[in-house]
Amino acid sequence: MASAAPAFSAEARSSPRFATLSFPSLRASISPHSLALRRRRPSAFPTLITHSRRNLVVSATATEMPQKATGFVDEMRAVAMRLHTRDQAREGQKEPQGQPVAKWEPTIQGYLRFLVDSKLVYDTLDSILQNAHYPWYAEFRDTGLERSESLAKDLEWFKEQGHTIPEPSSPGISYARYLEELSEKDPQAFICHFYNFYFAHTAGGRMIGKKVAEKILDNKELEFYKWEGNLSQLLQNVREKLNQVANSWSREEKNHCLEETEKSFKYSGEILRLILS
Repeated sequence: MASAAPAFSAEARSSPRFATLSFPSLRASISPHSLALRRRRPSAFPTLITHSRRNLVVSATATEMPQKATGFVDEMRAVAMRLHTRDQAREGQKEPQGQPVAKWEPTIQGYLRFLVDSKLVYDTLDSILQNAHYPWYAEFRDTGLERSESLAKDLEWFKEQGHTIPEPSSPGISYARYLEELSEKDPQAFICHFYNFYFAHTAGGRMIGKKVAEKILDNKELEFYKWEGNLSQLLQNVREKLNQVANSWSREEKNHCLEETEKSFKYSGEILRLILS
């Protein structure tokens, strides 16, 4: 296997040579029994349960800097913070469990599995927003937070270094299928995943990427961790759109969205743990 080499820089652009790294839609392969989507009784806060197959400390949702926008996004962030430890965020409320990121021992192949599965999920999110089963999904197109093109360029670079790019694995495939079905039947729950998956990468995800780069990529930064334009402003724009959309929801719908946070942690955490596989 080729040795780890410098990673990437600058913002990714569309390029035909990355087309082969796109993954097909999973709509046809969704099992009708893959999940049960139903409304739950509203509650002030979701029940918070830790899901982990391995004893690791990971930050799997949106650990953001305090935002200017107020409204429902504040509620989403507050619930997410309850699932963080104090090691992961100053506002975290859980006790640390397991090995901190600084002590991880990632591998190139494990990191590639993580990147491939992440790309599948981002591809799926992009497709859902483009198809817009609910008209207001279109509000979240072309936000500048999209990661698929950047990941395609990163995977192409690894391929050029002699690494074999794996096929998507169970964590990414399962999450993509879940998002596909959720987006059609439960829009409030889908928006919870949209928020947590995109925003997590801009905060805790960047920290993890830096630590992994120190271990196996000679401190070089992937395209995955760079954005075109001012990231703070991009995030602010999306927060404002989320608040605008949520203004039309009932209190029950808002609570239902918040209750999905736990599940978003579960799915994204399973993909993150691929780094150590």
